[in-house]
Amino acid sequence: MTVENNTVDPETLRALQAALADGRQSEAALAIQRGVGRLMRQLGHAHLSELTLASGRRADVVALTQSGDIWIIEIKSSVEDFRADSKWPEYWDYADRVLFAVAPGFPVEMLPQDAGLILADRYGGELIRQPEMRRLAPARRRAMLLSFARAAALRLGYALDPDMASLIAKN
Repeated sequence: MTVENNTVDPETLRALQAALADGRQSEAALAIQRGVGRLMRQLGHAHLSELTLASGRRADVVALTQSGDIWIIEIKSSVEDFRADSKWPEYWDYADRVLFAVAPGFPVEMLPQDAGLILADRYGGELIRQPEMRRLAPARRRAMLLSFARAAALRLGYALDPDMASLIAKN
């Protein structure tokens, strides 16, 4: 890996991208996810995609703000996707703020008003509506921060050394 001026060489970048793709997301959802990631970076937030919560649910995107707030962003690529989903209210147990990210043209009036709203495509995103703030309890915040940090470190380790997974499996 070569890191210069906060840039990563192309080979390492490809390995990182491959490590994060799990094949579950549609092309539309991946485009929204990419735009959300770009928006999070513009806002100065660190973020992870597909983070497993203590409940066993997987959040589409979890962001950590510079002030330590935790956001969960639920990506909805279609009306059918939104209607089929009943898990998102549980995300309030794991985040200070919950947001939906949808593509332009999505009928946003059907989304809950207490959640934030991001419009995104593969080129970027825009925060349209700020979500309500519901402060996490200190113990839950600590657990989420540890989970976020461990997931980020493990993903980076696997991306930098793809053989690590097979070495761990042998032990």
